[in-house]
Amino acid sequence: MDEIAVLIPCYNESKTITKVVSDWKKALPEAVIYVYDNNSSDQTAILARQAGAVVRQEYLQGKGNVIRRMFREIDAKAYLMVDGDDTYPAEFGREMVDRVLHRHADMVVGDRLSSTYFQENKRPFHNLGNSLVRKTINKLFKNDIKDIMTGYRAFSYNFVKTFPVLSKGFEIETEMSIHAVDKNMQVENVVIEYRDRPEGSESKLNTYSDGLKVLRTIARLYRNYKPLGFFSGFAFLLTVISTIFLIPVVITYARTGLVPNFPTLIVCGFVYMAAIISLFAGMLLSSIVQQDRQDFEIRLIACQYRYEQILRQDTSEQEP
Repeated sequence: MDEIAVLIPCYNESKTITKVVSDWKKALPEAVIYVYDNNSSDQTAILARQAGAVVRQEYLQGKGNVIRRMFREIDAKAYLMVDGDDTYPAEFGREMVDRVLHRHADMVVGDRLSSTYFQENKRPFHNLGNSLVRKTINKLFKNDIKDIMTGYRAFSYNFVKTFPVLSKGFEIETEMSIHAVDKNMQVENVVIEYRDRPEGSESKLNTYSDGLKVLRTIARLYRNYKPLGFFSGFAFLLTVISTIFLIPVVITYARTGLVPNFPTLIVCGFVYMAAIISLFAGMLLSSIVQQDRQDFEIRLIACQYRYEQILRQDTSEQEP
Protein backbone atom coordinates (compact mmCIF):
# COMPACT_ATOMS: atom_id res chain seq x y z
CA MET A 1 0.00 0.00 0.00
CA ASP A 2 1.29 3.44 -0.95
CA GLU A 3 1.49 6.11 1.73
CA ILE A 4 0.19 8.75 -0.71
CA ALA A 5 -0.96 8.23 -4.30
CA VAL A 6 -1.22 11.24 -6.60
CA LEU A 7 -3.71 10.44 -9.36
CA ILE A 8 -3.49 12.39 -12.61
CA PRO A 9 -6.02 11.56 -15.36
CA CYS A 10 -4.70 12.84 -18.70
CA TYR A 11 -5.83 13.33 -22.25
CA ASN A 12 -3.49 15.23 -24.57
CA GLU A 13 -1.62 17.18 -21.87
CA SER A 14 1.89 17.07 -23.37
CA LYS A 15 2.27 20.84 -22.90
CA THR A 16 2.01 20.64 -19.12
CA ILE A 17 2.43 17.05 -17.87
CA THR A 18 6.20 17.23 -17.32
CA LYS A 19 5.84 20.29 -15.08
CA VAL A 20 2.89 18.80 -13.21
CA VAL A 21 4.72 15.56 -12.40
CA SER A 22 7.88 17.45 -11.39
CA ASP A 23 5.93 19.81 -9.13
CA TRP A 24 4.27 16.93 -7.33
CA LYS A 25 7.52 15.02 -6.86
CA LYS A 26 8.90 18.13 -5.11
CA ALA A 27 5.77 18.84 -3.05
CA LEU A 28 5.20 15.22 -1.93
CA PRO A 29 8.48 13.32 -2.39
CA GLU A 30 7.14 10.25 -0.57
CA ALA A 31 4.13 9.97 -2.91
CA VAL A 32 3.79 7.72 -5.94
CA ILE A 33 2.68 9.73 -8.99
CA TYR A 34 0.25 7.85 -11.22
CA VAL A 35 -0.59 9.20 -14.68
CA TYR A 36 -3.46 7.44 -16.43
CA ASP A 37 -3.38 8.19 -20.14
CA ASN A 38 -6.82 8.23 -21.77
CA ASN A 39 -6.03 7.57 -25.46
CA SER A 40 -3.86 10.65 -25.93
CA SER A 41 -2.71 11.32 -29.49
CA ASP A 42 0.33 13.34 -28.36
CA GLN A 43 3.39 12.51 -26.22
CA THR A 44 1.63 12.73 -22.84
CA ALA A 45 2.44 9.16 -21.73
CA ILE A 46 6.08 9.29 -22.85
CA LEU A 47 6.76 12.64 -21.18
CA ALA A 48 5.05 11.57 -17.96
CA ARG A 49 7.17 8.42 -17.77
CA GLN A 50 10.34 10.41 -18.43
CA ALA A 51 9.39 12.80 -15.62
CA GLY A 52 9.21 9.89 -13.18
CA ALA A 53 5.50 9.00 -13.05
CA VAL A 54 4.00 5.53 -13.12
CA VAL A 55 2.07 5.55 -16.40
CA ARG A 56 -0.96 3.35 -17.07
CA GLN A 57 -3.60 3.28 -19.79
CA GLU A 58 -7.38 3.55 -19.76
CA TYR A 59 -8.92 2.87 -23.15
CA LEU A 60 -12.53 3.76 -22.32
CA GLN A 61 -12.80 7.47 -23.12
CA GLY A 62 -13.95 9.84 -20.41
CA LYS A 63 -12.67 11.14 -17.08
CA GLY A 64 -15.18 9.08 -15.12
CA ASN A 65 -13.88 5.91 -16.74
CA VAL A 66 -10.29 6.87 -15.88
CA ILE A 67 -11.13 7.52 -12.24
CA ARG A 68 -13.00 4.22 -12.00
CA ARG A 69 -9.84 2.44 -13.17
CA MET A 70 -7.63 4.39 -10.76
CA PHE A 71 -9.83 3.67 -7.77
CA ARG A 72 -9.94 -0.05 -8.60
CA GLU A 73 -6.24 -0.57 -9.10
CA ILE A 74 -4.48 1.57 -6.49
CA ASP A 75 -4.29 1.03 -2.73
CA ALA A 76 -3.06 3.94 -0.63
CA LYS A 77 -3.53 5.49 2.80
CA ALA A 78 -4.38 8.82 1.13
CA TYR A 79 -5.19 9.72 -2.44
CA LEU A 80 -4.81 13.08 -4.11
CA MET A 81 -6.52 13.67 -7.45
CA VAL A 82 -5.36 16.53 -9.66
CA ASP A 83 -5.71 17.49 -13.32
CA GLY A 84 -2.77 17.31 -15.70
CA ASP A 85 -3.27 20.83 -17.08
CA ASP A 86 -1.19 22.68 -14.44
CA THR A 87 -4.12 24.72 -13.15
CA TYR A 88 -3.79 23.48 -9.55
CA PRO A 89 -0.62 24.41 -7.59
CA ALA A 90 1.03 21.47 -5.84
CA GLU A 91 1.88 23.41 -2.67
CA PHE A 92 -1.63 22.91 -1.28
CA GLY A 93 -1.42 19.12 -1.56
CA ARG A 94 0.35 18.59 1.76
CA GLU A 95 -2.42 20.26 3.79
CA MET A 96 -5.10 18.34 1.93
CA VAL A 97 -3.40 14.98 2.44
CA ASP A 98 -2.73 15.73 6.13
CA ARG A 99 -6.45 16.26 6.67
CA VAL A 100 -7.04 12.74 5.39
CA LEU A 101 -4.19 11.13 7.32
CA HIS A 102 -4.49 13.02 10.62
CA ARG A 103 -8.05 14.42 10.77
CA HIS A 104 -9.65 11.32 9.21
CA ALA A 105 -11.42 13.32 6.51
CA ASP A 106 -13.02 11.19 3.82
CA MET A 107 -12.87 13.87 1.12
CA VAL A 108 -11.01 17.17 1.07
CA VAL A 109 -12.17 19.64 -1.56
CA GLY A 110 -9.72 22.07 -3.15
CA ASP A 111 -11.84 25.21 -3.14
CA ARG A 112 -11.05 27.40 -6.17
CA LEU A 113 -14.17 29.54 -6.01
CA SER A 114 -13.19 31.26 -2.74
CA SER A 115 -9.87 32.49 -4.14
CA THR A 116 -8.68 33.23 -7.69
CA TYR A 117 -10.97 31.20 -9.94
CA PHE A 118 -13.27 33.99 -11.10
CA GLN A 119 -10.30 36.22 -11.91
CA GLU A 120 -8.17 33.58 -13.65
CA ASN A 121 -10.84 31.71 -15.60
CA LYS A 122 -11.48 33.39 -18.95
CA ARG A 123 -14.75 31.58 -19.69
CA PRO A 124 -17.66 33.53 -18.14
CA PHE A 125 -20.22 30.75 -18.63
CA HIS A 126 -17.96 28.39 -16.64
CA ASN A 127 -18.00 30.91 -13.80
CA LEU A 128 -21.79 31.09 -13.92
CA GLY A 129 -22.12 27.32 -14.18
CA ASN A 130 -19.88 26.63 -11.17
CA SER A 131 -21.82 29.07 -9.02
CA LEU A 132 -25.17 27.67 -10.16
CA VAL A 133 -24.18 24.06 -9.52
CA ARG A 134 -22.76 24.88 -6.08
CA LYS A 135 -25.90 26.71 -4.96
CA THR A 136 -28.22 24.06 -6.40
CA ILE A 137 -26.52 21.10 -4.75
CA ASN A 138 -26.02 22.81 -1.40
CA LYS A 139 -29.71 23.77 -1.43
CA LEU A 140 -31.03 20.35 -2.47
CA PHE A 141 -28.73 18.33 -0.23
CA LYS A 142 -28.44 20.84 2.65
CA ASN A 143 -24.68 21.09 2.73
CA ASP A 144 -21.93 23.69 2.37
CA ILE A 145 -19.35 22.31 -0.05
CA LYS A 146 -17.53 25.36 -1.38
CA ASP A 147 -16.57 24.00 -4.81
CA ILE A 148 -18.63 21.19 -6.28
CA MET A 149 -16.81 20.72 -9.60
CA THR A 150 -13.15 21.12 -8.66
CA GLY A 151 -10.78 18.44 -9.92
CA TYR A 152 -8.41 18.96 -6.97
CA ARG A 153 -9.41 16.58 -4.16
CA ALA A 154 -7.95 14.30 -1.53
CA PHE A 155 -9.63 11.05 -0.47
CA SER A 156 -9.40 8.41 2.21
CA TYR A 157 -9.06 4.72 1.43
CA ASN A 158 -12.62 4.12 2.61
CA PHE A 159 -14.05 6.72 0.24
CA VAL A 160 -12.17 5.40 -2.78
CA LYS A 161 -13.11 1.78 -2.21
CA THR A 162 -16.80 2.40 -1.50
CA PHE A 163 -17.56 5.08 -4.08
CA PRO A 164 -19.61 3.69 -7.01
CA VAL A 165 -18.41 5.49 -10.15
CA LEU A 166 -21.40 5.79 -12.48
CA SER A 167 -20.57 8.85 -14.57
CA LYS A 168 -18.33 8.50 -17.62
CA GLY A 169 -17.21 12.10 -18.12
CA PHE A 170 -16.49 15.37 -16.34
CA GLU A 171 -19.67 15.18 -14.27
CA ILE A 172 -17.80 12.73 -12.01
CA GLU A 173 -16.83 15.53 -9.58
CA THR A 174 -20.48 16.39 -9.02
CA GLU A 175 -21.22 12.74 -8.34
CA MET A 176 -18.40 12.54 -5.79
CA SER A 177 -19.70 15.57 -3.90
CA ILE A 178 -23.28 14.31 -3.71
CA HIS A 179 -22.19 10.81 -2.69
CA ALA A 180 -20.07 12.15 0.17
CA VAL A 181 -22.88 14.37 1.44
CA ASP A 182 -25.55 11.69 1.18
CA LYS A 183 -23.46 9.07 2.99
CA ASN A 184 -22.60 11.48 5.81
CA MET A 185 -18.87 11.33 5.12
CA GLN A 186 -16.49 13.86 6.60
CA VAL A 187 -15.94 16.54 3.95
CA GLU A 188 -13.54 19.44 4.46
CA ASN A 189 -12.67 22.44 2.29
CA VAL A 190 -9.20 23.86 1.68
CA VAL A 191 -8.96 27.19 -0.14
CA ILE A 192 -6.50 26.86 -3.03
CA GLU A 193 -5.24 29.16 -5.71
CA TYR A 194 -6.29 28.55 -9.29
CA ARG A 195 -4.45 29.53 -12.44
CA ASP A 196 -5.75 29.36 -15.97
CA ARG A 197 -4.24 26.97 -18.48
CA PRO A 198 -0.90 28.07 -19.94
CA GLU A 199 -0.86 29.29 -23.51
CA GLY A 200 -1.02 26.44 -26.02
CA SER A 201 -2.89 24.10 -23.65
CA GLU A 202 -6.51 23.52 -24.69
CA SER A 203 -9.42 22.66 -22.42
CA LYS A 204 -11.38 19.47 -23.14
CA LEU A 205 -14.56 20.92 -21.63
CA ASN A 206 -17.49 22.05 -23.74
CA THR A 207 -19.35 24.78 -21.86
CA TYR A 208 -22.84 23.88 -23.05
CA SER A 209 -22.83 20.10 -23.59
CA ASP A 210 -20.85 19.37 -20.40
CA GLY A 211 -22.99 21.87 -18.49
CA LEU A 212 -26.14 20.04 -19.57
CA LYS A 213 -24.57 16.73 -18.54
CA VAL A 214 -23.86 18.12 -15.08
CA LEU A 215 -27.44 19.40 -14.70
CA ARG A 216 -28.82 16.02 -15.81
CA THR A 217 -26.49 14.34 -13.31
CA ILE A 218 -27.80 16.54 -10.50
CA ALA A 219 -31.40 15.69 -11.41
CA ARG A 220 -30.60 11.96 -11.64
CA LEU A 221 -28.74 11.88 -8.35
CA TYR A 222 -31.43 13.90 -6.57
CA ARG A 223 -34.01 11.39 -7.81
CA ASN A 224 -31.84 8.47 -6.66
CA TYR A 225 -30.68 9.88 -3.32
CA LYS A 226 -33.77 11.93 -2.37
CA PRO A 227 -36.69 10.10 -4.01
CA LEU A 228 -39.31 11.34 -1.55
CA GLY A 229 -38.45 14.98 -2.28
CA PHE A 230 -38.25 14.35 -6.03
CA PHE A 231 -41.50 12.42 -6.42
CA SER A 232 -43.48 14.44 -3.87
CA GLY A 233 -42.49 17.57 -5.80
CA PHE A 234 -43.72 15.92 -8.98
CA ALA A 235 -46.94 14.93 -7.21
CA PHE A 236 -47.43 18.50 -5.99
CA LEU A 237 -46.96 19.82 -9.54
CA LEU A 238 -49.53 17.38 -10.93
CA THR A 239 -51.97 18.30 -8.16
CA VAL A 240 -51.64 22.01 -8.86
CA ILE A 241 -52.14 21.56 -12.62
CA SER A 242 -55.16 19.32 -12.11
CA THR A 243 -56.69 21.70 -9.57
CA ILE A 244 -56.34 24.67 -11.94
CA PHE A 245 -58.37 22.85 -14.60
CA LEU A 246 -60.84 21.41 -12.07
CA ILE A 247 -61.83 24.68 -10.39
CA PRO A 248 -63.94 25.99 -13.34
CA VAL A 249 -65.76 22.64 -13.52
CA VAL A 250 -66.56 22.76 -9.78
CA ILE A 251 -67.74 26.39 -10.01
CA THR A 252 -70.03 25.57 -12.94
CA TYR A 253 -71.45 22.57 -11.09
CA ALA A 254 -72.08 24.69 -7.96
CA ARG A 255 -74.01 27.27 -10.00
CA THR A 256 -75.99 25.06 -12.37
CA GLY A 257 -75.82 21.52 -11.00
CA LEU A 258 -74.43 20.44 -14.37
CA VAL A 259 -71.02 19.19 -15.52
CA PRO A 260 -70.67 20.31 -19.13
CA ASN A 261 -66.97 19.40 -19.35
CA PHE A 262 -66.88 15.70 -18.52
CA PRO A 263 -63.61 15.06 -20.42
CA THR A 264 -61.86 17.70 -18.29
CA LEU A 265 -63.26 16.15 -15.11
CA ILE A 266 -62.11 12.67 -16.13
CA VAL A 267 -58.62 13.82 -17.08
CA CYS A 268 -58.31 15.72 -13.79
CA GLY A 269 -59.25 12.56 -11.94
CA PHE A 270 -56.53 10.58 -13.70
CA VAL A 271 -53.99 13.32 -13.01
CA TYR A 272 -54.89 13.23 -9.31
CA MET A 273 -54.38 9.46 -9.39
CA ALA A 274 -50.97 9.95 -11.03
CA ALA A 275 -50.07 12.41 -8.25
CA ILE A 276 -51.04 9.88 -5.57
CA ILE A 277 -49.04 7.13 -7.31
CA SER A 278 -46.03 9.45 -7.56
CA LEU A 279 -46.24 10.27 -3.85
CA PHE A 280 -46.41 6.60 -2.83
CA ALA A 281 -43.58 5.73 -5.23
CA GLY A 282 -41.44 8.34 -3.50
CA MET A 283 -42.31 6.92 -0.09
CA LEU A 284 -41.47 3.37 -1.20
CA LEU A 285 -38.18 4.37 -2.84
CA SER A 286 -37.27 6.43 0.22
CA SER A 287 -37.49 3.28 2.32
CA ILE A 288 -35.25 1.47 -0.15
CA VAL A 289 -32.71 4.30 -0.04
CA GLN A 290 -32.72 4.20 3.75
CA GLN A 291 -32.00 0.47 3.65
CA ASP A 292 -29.17 1.12 1.18
CA ARG A 293 -27.66 3.62 3.61
CA GLN A 294 -27.70 0.96 6.31
CA ASP A 295 -26.07 -1.54 3.94
CA PHE A 296 -23.46 1.07 3.02
CA GLU A 297 -22.46 1.42 6.67
CA ILE A 298 -21.88 -2.34 6.77
CA ARG A 299 -19.79 -2.14 3.58
CA LEU A 300 -17.83 0.72 5.15
CA ILE A 301 -17.02 -1.36 8.21
CA ALA A 302 -15.87 -4.22 5.97
CA CYS A 303 -13.72 -1.79 3.97
CA GLN A 304 -12.12 -0.45 7.16
CA TYR A 305 -11.38 -4.01 8.30
CA ARG A 306 -9.68 -4.77 4.96
CA TYR A 307 -7.68 -1.53 5.23
CA GLU A 308 -6.40 -2.48 8.67
CA GLN A 309 -5.48 -5.96 7.44
CA ILE A 310 -3.41 -4.50 4.60
CA LEU A 311 -1.65 -2.16 7.05
CA ARG A 312 -0.82 -5.05 9.38
CA GLN A 313 0.47 -7.11 6.46
CA ASP A 314 2.66 -4.23 5.26
CA THR A 315 4.02 -3.72 8.78
CA SER A 316 4.89 -7.42 9.20
CA GLU A 317 6.66 -7.50 5.82
CA GLN A 318 8.76 -4.47 6.74
CA GLU A 319 9.90 -5.94 10.04
CA PRO A 320 13.35 -7.64 9.84
